[in-house]
Amino acid sequence: MEELIFKITSEEVNKRIDKYLSEVIENKSRSFIQGLIDNDNIKVNDKLIKSNYKLKLNDIIEVNLPEPLELEVKAEDIKLDIVYEDHDVIVVNKPQGMVVHPAPGNYTGTLVNALLYHCKDLSGINGVIRPGIVHRIDKDTSGILVVAKNDNSHNFLAAQLKDHSMKREYYALVEGRVKNDIGTINEKLGRDPKDRIKMAIVKEGREAITHYEVLENYDYTTLVKCNLETGRTHQIRVHMAHIGHPLVGDPVYGYKKSKFKLIGQMLHAKTLGFVHPTTKDFLEFSTELPSYFKNIIEKLRG
Repeated sequence: MEELIFKITSEEVNKRIDKYLSEVIENKSRSFIQGLIDNDNIKVNDKLIKSNYKLKLNDIIEVNLPEPLELEVKAEDIKLDIVYEDHDVIVVNKPQGMVVHPAPGNYTGTLVNALLYHCKDLSGINGVIRPGIVHRIDKDTSGILVVAKNDNSHNFLAAQLKDHSMKREYYALVEGRVKNDIGTINEKLGRDPKDRIKMAIVKEGREAITHYEVLENYDYTTLVKCNLETGRTHQIRVHMAHIGHPLVGDPVYGYKKSKFKLIGQMLHAKTLGFVHPTTKDFLEFSTELPSYFKNIIEKLRG
């Protein structure tokens, strides 16, 4: 394990520690730093801190960097639903049940495994485990996402995510009848202090904004369209549950029982729009709802 020591000068005072360390430690993202903090690998003045800690003059930061794991992600001949592809990007329609990238205990059958078989050139910014992955959607969320084939494209797309200019539109089936036809949920998200696996509305979390619009009301459920201004983990799932309308079938934030036999939440990433890294044209792609989603809607209409 490698140990790094930093002493804070007047120029760094009041910066968040996760932001500061992501800038001074080469090739380490802010989320990586946050993971180190969550696993007690970072101390300030010999004390454990949180990711939102604001630096003070003469603070001494100790960072323990775990040895990198030598991992090899294998290419697998898994069928992909490719919506668009060129030299810079691939737009894919991910099925429900597929994990986007490998993680401990789950190194096969992911979108990345399939992409490596289909395309040998993917951006390396996110390392061996997440080549080309600019943004993610949950395992049991279906729908559209863009993958970068090179580092220039990756950086260009990531900048659009950061400045909220990438269009991301989701369809969700939620519990109950949503009364307001349109609305905006502006509630900060972070790890649930009582359950670190879950996300929750927390005072010191990261900004999260979801705009929603009712598309159809049924007897006991509502079909809504959600537009993400930010892209936090489980954002739509937590936000809709917060206003009393959790996603149908959500095993984490929803009701324990559903009248439908589902394997996960009713959420589909339907539309994605972004400025192309090379041509600078705005491209927009939409996908059909998966068959299981459409079948349930037809039942509700009937």
